[in-house]
Amino acid sequence: MKKILSVIAAISVSVFIYSFTPGNPETYTPPEGKFVSVNGYKYWVETEGQGEPIFFIPGGPGNNHAYLHAYHQLKDSFQLVYMDFLGRGKSDTAKTRSEYTVANDVEQMEAIRKILKLEKITVLGHSYGSLVAQAYAIKYPQNIKRLIIANGFHSGWMWQENCDNSNRCIKAGYPEVWEKLMKIRSEGAVSIDPAHQELYGNVPYGYLYCFNPTLRFPLPKDHSINMSSIVYYQMVGRDGDFIIGGCIADYDVRTQLKDLKMPVLILAGRYDRVSTPEMALLYKKYCPQAQFVLFERSGHNPQVEEPEKTMQVVRAFLKK
Repeated sequence: MKKILSVIAAISVSVFIYSFTPGNPETYTPPEGKFVSVNGYKYWVETEGQGEPIFFIPGGPGNNHAYLHAYHQLKDSFQLVYMDFLGRGKSDTAKTRSEYTVANDVEQMEAIRKILKLEKITVLGHSYGSLVAQAYAIKYPQNIKRLIIANGFHSGWMWQENCDNSNRCIKAGYPEVWEKLMKIRSEGAVSIDPAHQELYGNVPYGYLYCFNPTLRFPLPKDHSINMSSIVYYQMVGRDGDFIIGGCIADYDVRTQLKDLKMPVLILAGRYDRVSTPEMALLYKKYCPQAQFVLFERSGHNPQVEEPEKTMQVVRAFLKK
């Protein structure tokens, strides 16, 4: 019997940790990657397939790219490019934490595009990755052929609203955890403190992120998922589980999305409690030219919970 592997990190549940990724370790092995050098740092990049390039931008902030191999089926028609940003995955750690910003991630992405000698690219940004993808599309529209915003965020305001929703859900569904959390917060603890993160880790991942909270997939061979809490709290603020700070608080592309000229696809999940349908549907207002798809049996990861439908929708969009 095949062993099912899962990763459940005992840290803040509002940090975008993935407890599953599709890919049978006996049938799918991720491509061999390489390091590329940008401004004195080494970045880890993997590519597979042939054809038009698609860049996959992972969430977090702080996650490596591993879970986005869920899209590996697209390699039959496209060149898939996965990357670990500074301080994440196999890439180098920044000399100073102030280097962890959305703006710097955008520039890292542009540098890697140039190193790979690619012209127009399709960009898929998932969760936090959507912030980078949208900012890149606004700054470098000439380099973008298509934009996919998957379970994303259009503003720091949206991030705060969804953070508030997550906490309401925890209070209602896990009152015993909430009581302990309120106690240590009354004593001065904030999100970045280990005791605070440990308590958040007592809330199952699937409670906030999944339609099917029991869903687990085997990880691809020799491909682990890891998360940098240092990057996360630098970018969302030291009490980012309750009060969004850092560069995320200042992020806002709502007034600029309507001016995007490339085809745009927006993916959302009905049971996503961190990028809720209420907030995601506002994309129809801010980016009315986009195609919007709401997956009825998914949470934060339609590519895992409804993979066939996700691939069908994405493949159709990639024909534009």
